[in-house]
Amino acid sequence: MSRIWISYEWKFISMLPFFPEYWMVQAFDHFGSFVVYIAYRATYQHTYHHPPAFKSIRFSGSHGHSSLPEWITIRIAHNVVNDTEAIVWVCEELEKILFFFPADLPFPAQLSVIGLSEGLITFTRIFSPEAACEVIEAELHSHVFFEAEPDIWMVMVVAKSKETEAIWRIEALRSVLKEIHSLFIMFHGSIRVLLDKEPGGGLTRSHLFTFIMDYLNDFLVGNKFVLPNFRDSLKQRGTVQMLTVGREAAIEVQSLVGALDSCMGNTSSYSLILFQDLLVSTTLTPDDTTNLFSYATSRLTPRVLSSGGSSTWSYLRKGNAEVASRSANIGSGLDGFRIVRPLQHGKWSKGKDGFLVTDIWGVEVGNLVPTTPTLWLQQTEHKMYLCAYQHKSLTIILLIPVTSMLNGEEGISMLKQQLVENVSGKIVKVEEKLAKGWGGENAYHVKGYRYLLVDGDRNISRASPPGKVTTLTKESLLAINKVREDVDLEKSRGNGNHNDEKDLEICMRAKNNAWVIARSTRGKELYIVLEKANETLLYASEAIEKFSDRYCNGAFSLD
Repeated sequence: MSRIWISYEWKFISMLPFFPEYWMVQAFDHFGSFVVYIAYRATYQHTYHHPPAFKSIRFSGSHGHSSLPEWITIRIAHNVVNDTEAIVWVCEELEKILFFFPADLPFPAQLSVIGLSEGLITFTRIFSPEAACEVIEAELHSHVFFEAEPDIWMVMVVAKSKETEAIWRIEALRSVLKEIHSLFIMFHGSIRVLLDKEPGGGLTRSHLFTFIMDYLNDFLVGNKFVLPNFRDSLKQRGTVQMLTVGREAAIEVQSLVGALDSCMGNTSSYSLILFQDLLVSTTLTPDDTTNLFSYATSRLTPRVLSSGGSSTWSYLRKGNAEVASRSANIGSGLDGFRIVRPLQHGKWSKGKDGFLVTDIWGVEVGNLVPTTPTLWLQQTEHKMYLCAYQHKSLTIILLIPVTSMLNGEEGISMLKQQLVENVSGKIVKVEEKLAKGWGGENAYHVKGYRYLLVDGDRNISRASPPGKVTTLTKESLLAINKVREDVDLEKSRGNGNHNDEKDLEICMRAKNNAWVIARSTRGKELYIVLEKANETLLYASEAIEKFSDRYCNGAFSLD
């Protein structure tokens, strides 16, 4: 996918309250450092009173710049309250907004911000009709775009700051938008399908509002949002982390997977097994594995359950009465529809039989037994029951087709009982084997190295333990962040096709004399920081070769 940078300067003429940058400043003054919204893409031509002067535009698919006239006007309308047609237009524009954060930003401000994005998306289509715009850099903000579904856009607008902590990679921010959409589809299905079922969009907005607000809770530290920044440069969102197991343990795991399949009969069921927060086995596709792994490690694993899943979300205390009213009724939904909130914290617990239970999906009428959770598989689009069993550090997630359970909850109850009777012994044995071979939270630390290894084809990553990464200096982290930006740019030129990507190596000497090196080849990426390699580039290169040969089967060796 091509990436487009547009730098521009705004020329003030009149009517400041309708100026998007003005509204953005007001929003950030009250709500923090970023704005997120989802909207339809418009095809209207509107009038805008503050024509921006675009200075340059660059496409990632090419190596040049296209100069533009000094004045190019994007025509975006504002509402004129005395004009009946304009009032109708404003209503139509508001219908396109599916989600906006902060929710109590005045509607004129929301329209102005979204109108700006619509204009820029339409404008950049002229230069890149087949590849959507990914980012636009303004003087005060970064506008990050993700076309989640045809003509449904997710946009994050992040305020720039002189603070060194406010340094991020655009791809890291886009990965947040991608993860929101992937998880939303897993639990609620396609946004477009929801809109087709209920054209008014009220139910879709309720689903999105509660889901995204619960998701954003994970980024709340105290009363401040902390988005992925340069300190997270040795992490890769949207990937799974695997547990390395020995031969004997692998045989036991495979035997357990076979036993689980036997218990579930001829149904097209799937399983996913985790030890601690690491993936041991999966029978799902890579995309479905990634989505379920992301959910499990943030809501289901023993680490999360033992912490109590406490939430410090305080958005309602900032919002107005309208937002508070919307949130007070989110459980009941619209016209009797229940709004399921799978990302709520502290809603899962371990039952006496070892299975995890939650009332997020409601309870059965009459007996108050929690309803079994359900989700949608991305590839097959099948609706599945989600059953999670936990023994010490081992978590087993089973996905059973809803259509295969003719007796519904009664059938699920019988299946759980059968699993406990027939497979519990194997589960105990596998947990013991894995625990015996587990090296602790620093199991994958490599002395002298701080690294990130990414396999894009299989959505797998491995990195230095977080506690070891915190020992790096700020200069080293800023350097690896810059190197990753350069690799992101080169990857985007390949349009996501690994066959079009060239083997790449980038070496940088940071201000603190640390070596920062990146190598990319055939869909795999390796990033390494060597703070004690105060010798020559040859010394650093030899250290990378040793790492590649020992831990990557020579995938990144230059020989």
